[in-house]
Amino acid sequence: MSPTTRTSRPMTMREWAMLLVLAAVWGGSFFFNGIAVRELPVFTIVVARVALAALILYALLRLAGDALPRAPRIWRAFFVMGLINNVVPFSLIVWGQQHIASGVASILNASTPLFTVVLAHFLTGDEKMSAGRVAGVVTGFAGVAVMIGLDAAQALGAHVAAQALCLAAAISYAFAGIYGRRFGAMGLSPMATATGQVTASSLLLVPLVLVVDRPWTLAMPGMATFAALAGVAALSTALAYVLYFRILASAGATNLLLVTFLIPVSAILLGILFLGEALLPRHVAGIALIGLGLSAIDGRPWRALRPQPAMQNRRTPS
Repeated sequence: MSPTTRTSRPMTMREWAMLLVLAAVWGGSFFFNGIAVRELPVFTIVVARVALAALILYALLRLAGDALPRAPRIWRAFFVMGLINNVVPFSLIVWGQQHIASGVASILNASTPLFTVVLAHFLTGDEKMSAGRVAGVVTGFAGVAVMIGLDAAQALGAHVAAQALCLAAAISYAFAGIYGRRFGAMGLSPMATATGQVTASSLLLVPLVLVVDRPWTLAMPGMATFAALAGVAALSTALAYVLYFRILASAGATNLLLVTFLIPVSAILLGILFLGEALLPRHVAGIALIGLGLSAIDGRPWRALRPQPAMQNRRTPS
């Protein structure tokens, strides 16, 4: 299948299903992080998350009879991907959230598809902008803002430097989605790509946590924290990145990063189901806008609503 037919077409039902699962497991990271952050500093959680995920993925890779590649050019790509998809955005968001609320950070993070649409238009040959795609992305972004609430949206004018850091993280994610397309051309499986990326991220982040958090000075956390770290590593990182690279290979960067619209939906629904949080009218309105935006990007629901030209019966002359 050529790149054009692979990434310019609407996503299949299987790809949409994988995107929804990816949103669920990434949305679950807020739940797991909310538990772990009570006893551990942020960088320690991040390093534990990617390092444990690397061990889990490596074990699964070996059980599947596969192995990590050894070619230097592939490992250079792993380190670049780890840098722009984990180290840079994780660090920028952490620094930004020292001064702005998580709701504001979520709105800014949801700008990732906007940047991806623009960057992919100029940097790829098969993910060009279209009116429906741009309208859908803007509608989805509005849905995230509505769902998170007016208080967060009104705070967008304060702490400009912190917001700039979160926007820079969104741009880094957009570049990562486009850069990661090359792994399919290298003949790597999604499992091997995910393992290589989180391994490279771990090697880059370990020196950072040793300098910033000095984990040997921390008190021993409780079992709930260990369980949360296991959950965020196994589900929200190991499983998530296998899905990430599988969707990226088949549906393209622009479609993949629509997941940033769905993550707040997942996080809110998990909070309602497991933490007893309330479902507010703005949540329903925001989810409806996100659904409208995603349907505009996909295109099929809108095409189905268009009146079809009447078929004229034509007799073939004898």
